[in-house]
Amino acid sequence: MIAYCDLAGLVRGRSVPAATLDDRLQAGVGWVPANQAICCFGPLAEPNPWGSVGDRRLIPDIATRVHVDLWEDATPLDFVLSDATHTDGAPWDACPRTFLRQAVDELRTETGLRLMASFEHEFVLGGDVGGGPFTLAAQRAAEPFAGQVVAALRAAGADPEMILPEYGTGQWEVLVRPAEGVAAADRAAIVKEVVREVARRNGRPSTFSPLPDPDGIGNGVHVHLSLLDDDGRNALYDADRPGALSELGGAFAAGLLRHLPALMAFTAPSGISYLRLTPHHWSAGTGALGYRNRECAVRICPVAEVAGGDLSRQFNLEYRGMDATASPHLGLAMLLRAGVAGIRAGLDAPKLLDRDPSELPPEELAAFGAAPVPADLDGALKAVEADAVLRGWLPDELWDCYHSLKRAELAEVADCTAAEACARYALVV
Repeated sequence: MIAYCDLAGLVRGRSVPAATLDDRLQAGVGWVPANQAICCFGPLAEPNPWGSVGDRRLIPDIATRVHVDLWEDATPLDFVLSDATHTDGAPWDACPRTFLRQAVDELRTETGLRLMASFEHEFVLGGDVGGGPFTLAAQRAAEPFAGQVVAALRAAGADPEMILPEYGTGQWEVLVRPAEGVAAADRAAIVKEVVREVARRNGRPSTFSPLPDPDGIGNGVHVHLSLLDDDGRNALYDADRPGALSELGGAFAAGLLRHLPALMAFTAPSGISYLRLTPHHWSAGTGALGYRNRECAVRICPVAEVAGGDLSRQFNLEYRGMDATASPHLGLAMLLRAGVAGIRAGLDAPKLLDRDPSELPPEELAAFGAAPVPADLDGALKAVEADAVLRGWLPDELWDCYHSLKRAELAEVADCTAAEACARYALVV
C-alpha cells in the first residue's frame, strides 16, 4: 500500500503490486482531496473545502517502507508512508506530514535546533488475559504476542525499546526510541499498524482507543520531546536550574501550557478523549508543568543518575495530553509550534508542580500557573477559534477540513451513552 496517515490518525491509501513500487516513487498514486475529510467512523464530513472537485497525488517516502514477513501463511505487511501533494508535486497545505515538516524547518531556522521525539503508545489486547499488571505471568500468558511485536517493529525499522503489560486489564504499552523530526511521527503511525497486525495474526482484537470502557483504564500516547544543537547537546537541559530545565526549555514548556486548551483539539481530538483526562487518572487533568508528576499535562521526566554518563542525553519533556485518535503528524506539529512560540515570546519557565494538584486549593494551584483543560472536544475546538496565535499557524484549508471533520465525528456519537461511544471508538482506533 502507498499509504497516507490522515487527519483522523488512520492509515489509508492505495495498493499496487510490490514489483511496480520503483515506478511509483516519483509519480505516486492518485488521491482525492476530500478523502482528508473522512471521519474515523467512515462518513465524509460535510461541508469540506473540496467536495467532488480536485485531485492530489500520494508521493511515497521510501525511507518509511515497512516490510514485515513473520508468518508463513500470510502475505507480508508491506506499506510506505506518503506526502499528499498537488498533481505537479507541489506541497499541499492540508497534508499533515507536510505541515509537520514545515514546523521542523521553522524550528531549525529560528533556533538552529533539531527536534528529537518519541511516542509511547498504550493499547488493549483482547482475548484471554492472564497475570496481573506489569507481571511476567501476564507477558508469558500472551506469548508469542510480545516477542512478535518486538520482532515486527525491528523489521519495520521502528527501533523498539520496550514492551510491557500495563495497569489495566489486557492493557499494554510499547515504546520505540526517539527519531528526528517527521520520522518520529512516522514511527507513531507505523507502531499502531504493526501492533494491529501482530494481534490479528494471533487471533486477538486490539484497540488504541483512549477509553475502551468508561469504567476502565484509559490509553494515552505520551510524546517525549528534546531539542538538540548541531553538536548533539540537549538545549532543554541545564543542571543548575530548577528541574534541570534550561531557560530555553522553560520557554518551550510555557508555550505548550499557554496554548494548551487549543492544543487539546489536536492531541485529544475524540468524543471520548476527555473522559480519560480527569484527576487521579495519571493523564493530563491539570494544565501545569510537573516535576516527575503524572497528573500534569507537561512533565519533566526523570533521568537515571545510576546509569552515569551525560545526563542531558536522557533529559526530555513529556506531553501527556495526547491519545491515538490524534494525527501524530498534526499533533506533533502543533506541539512544536507552541513550544517555538514560547521561545519566540521569551516566556518564563512555569513553576514546577511536584505534588497532587487535586489536593491543592484553587488559589495555591493558580500560583503554579495551571492552565484550564477543556471539558470536552467542543470546548477544545472553540479554544482554537479563541487563540488567534495558534489559529494563525493553520492554513485555512487544513483548519476548515479539520473543524468539519471533528464536528462530524461529534455528531456521530451525540446520542450515544458513554459506554456506547467508547464501544464505537474501540472498533476503529
